[in-house]
Amino acid sequence: MKNPIHLLAFGLGSGLAPKAPGTFGTIAALPVWWLLLDGIPVLPYLGILVAGLALGVVVCEITSRDMGVHDHGGIVWDEWIGLWITLLALPGDGHIWWLVYGFALFRMFDILKPWPIGWLDRRVKGGFGIMIDDVLAGIMAWLVLQATALLLGT
Repeated sequence: MKNPIHLLAFGLGSGLAPKAPGTFGTIAALPVWWLLLDGIPVLPYLGILVAGLALGVVVCEITSRDMGVHDHGGIVWDEWIGLWITLLALPGDGHIWWLVYGFALFRMFDILKPWPIGWLDRRVKGGFGIMIDDVLAGIMAWLVLQATALLLGT
């Protein structure tokens, strides 16, 4: 991958996995989250998410156009942003289990694509279309994660 834009869209190469590139891309987003986002205040975190979404629309659009394939399976920047949405304000102090739970929830919503995720995935094209289904999967996973924490009193 010679183009740095493609490298970013492919999650620094994690989307090149021959099987389950979305899952491998999501796994690759974890150490980046841990190093850069874990524990920062909500407002700067939200700013990073908005910037990451805007960057993703452009990067995914260019990569998809250059490849001649809309939403190529190896494009995983959208998974990175979707997971980071899920992990916003992660509950618990020793939160490894919350992290695993958030990861599993995000992958579930991203793979199953319940309404309106699947509906948007089929109808919205371009870089925004690539990003929006994972953003929604991240929001839905975040809602379930936060509701679980609330129910458990964490």
